[in-house]
Amino acid sequence: MDLFEKIKQVTEEINSEVIQNSESLEKFRIKYIGTKGLIKDLMGEMKNIPNERKREFGQVLNEVKNLAEEKWMGLKEKFDQTESSIDKGIDYTAPGYPSSIGTKHPVSIVRDRMIQIFEKIGFSVFEGPEIEDDWHNFTALNTPQDHPSRDMQDTFFITEDKNTVLRTHTSSAQIRAMETQKPPIRIITPGRVFRNETISARAHCSFHQVEGLYIDENVSFADLKQTVYYFAKEMFGSENVRFRPSFFPFTEPSAEMDISCFICDQKGCAVCKGSGWVEIGGCGMVDPNVLKNCNIDSEKYTGFAFGMGVERITMLKYQINDLRLFWENDTRFLKQFVTEG
Repeated sequence: MDLFEKIKQVTEEINSEVIQNSESLEKFRIKYIGTKGLIKDLMGEMKNIPNERKREFGQVLNEVKNLAEEKWMGLKEKFDQTESSIDKGIDYTAPGYPSSIGTKHPVSIVRDRMIQIFEKIGFSVFEGPEIEDDWHNFTALNTPQDHPSRDMQDTFFITEDKNTVLRTHTSSAQIRAMETQKPPIRIITPGRVFRNETISARAHCSFHQVEGLYIDENVSFADLKQTVYYFAKEMFGSENVRFRPSFFPFTEPSAEMDISCFICDQKGCAVCKGSGWVEIGGCGMVDPNVLKNCNIDSEKYTGFAFGMGVERITMLKYQINDLRLFWENDTRFLKQFVTEG
């Protein structure tokens, strides 16, 4: 058979080959473009072609070689993509593996709930920096340099002159609000605070607060009490709150707020230390000197302020007896909590 006729025959065979899977494709490769394939054999016949036809023979032979290679490459890519998308031995009717997703931290859940409660009665959120100066953290809050009330809080000082500190309360944000806003002011200031305290089951060097401030004409202590009653009812379902006289430099009069221990129904337990009451925060009427420091007319305006520790509220709500659990990042502990609807 003439070699040119043989090439034509091979070309027709390549075009007519029906390849349905990777196995038949491999047989195609071996047959036509393998090291011992038909095209390799035809190339070996080049020595038997007359010199005047060698160029023509080479061109025709390259065409059939390219045809075979293109068919093989195209089908190989097609089969590779198909087979890579099919995992053999998988039961596609079986349920999938559950996704492991994170949950909100209990402190975040309670903080968000506290914000939601106060927003319902007109309070808006105001935030300030965690690194504060002496004026906003102490002096503007009626706490002069030589005042003994500074000893109530051990502070993380950042600079040697003690003018820059990690804020000890979010009351510093209230000062910033009063400096930049005109009454009426009704805000809450959630955030993280820092105090140089020994870490224990009931205390930590870093924790969170939600403080509230209401400045307007004719604001009274009765307004403060009703606000606290409302919060306790919304958060705990109980309005059984008592107020004990206390002292804070920035409020006068001042009080500590206690709520009945619903863990033991006021019968006495470790959480309430046998008293039947648990402290939830401090409060009082804004001292006129604080208003003056912020250029607010203390003859015209009065106001109240309160502050609550978010961790303390969280411990009460979920009956947690060790504050350190909030910082251990133990997923067994954290997964117990869900966001309220």
